[in-house]
Amino acid sequence: MYKLLIADDHPLFREAIGRVIRDGFTDTEILETQDLESTLALTQQHDDLDLILLDLNMPGMHGLSGLIQLRNEAPTIPVVIISAEEEKQVILQAVTYGAVGFITKSSPREQMTHAIAQILDGNIYLPSDIIRASGSAQRPSPRGEHTITTQQLETLTRKQLQVLEHMTRGESNKMIAYHLDIAETTVKAHVSAILRKLGVHNRVQAILSASDIDFSAYLRKH
Repeated sequence: MYKLLIADDHPLFREAIGRVIRDGFTDTEILETQDLESTLALTQQHDDLDLILLDLNMPGMHGLSGLIQLRNEAPTIPVVIISAEEEKQVILQAVTYGAVGFITKSSPREQMTHAIAQILDGNIYLPSDIIRASGSAQRPSPRGEHTITTQQLETLTRKQLQVLEHMTRGESNKMIAYHLDIAETTVKAHVSAILRKLGVHNRVQAILSASDIDFSAYLRKH
């Protein structure tokens, strides 16, 4: 059984996402708040929350400042941003400031269910269609975004390239193992090697850094 908090100032959206959660995850307790102040107060009363679904634009948030405050006051509770925002830089900053994922409000119902399941399973979720959006390479790199060199990519084995490609699609280790027909422990080993070879500290950095790579070109070389 999960205990989730939906923090959003729109009652209709809280009702809609609540329905998605109840349909996808039986026996789930759902709490609701509509501003940052009540969200912070509720996290003090319920430190056993499994996940907070946080709207960036509800009263008191001031954008990502509210996320930072929430992470400081309730550091043990995972937070996923659920927002109408679709800018790659905002998504990057949100995960840099401690969010475990980013779900856009325009996402189809099935995608929302998949995203929440992936996060509850201990993985990061990022909207791969936005992270891989064309033209992002032309924009200046947001602060904290790592750049992967051709030399670093060429150190990856064919299987590691395949794992990285699936990572950029927002897939969990379990899903990657299924698609590549390998053990989940093998995927974890590949992910660790990928992070080391690319010089990044975590999965999110790897995904964001690799968002514009033409994997087919590199896989043809192997």
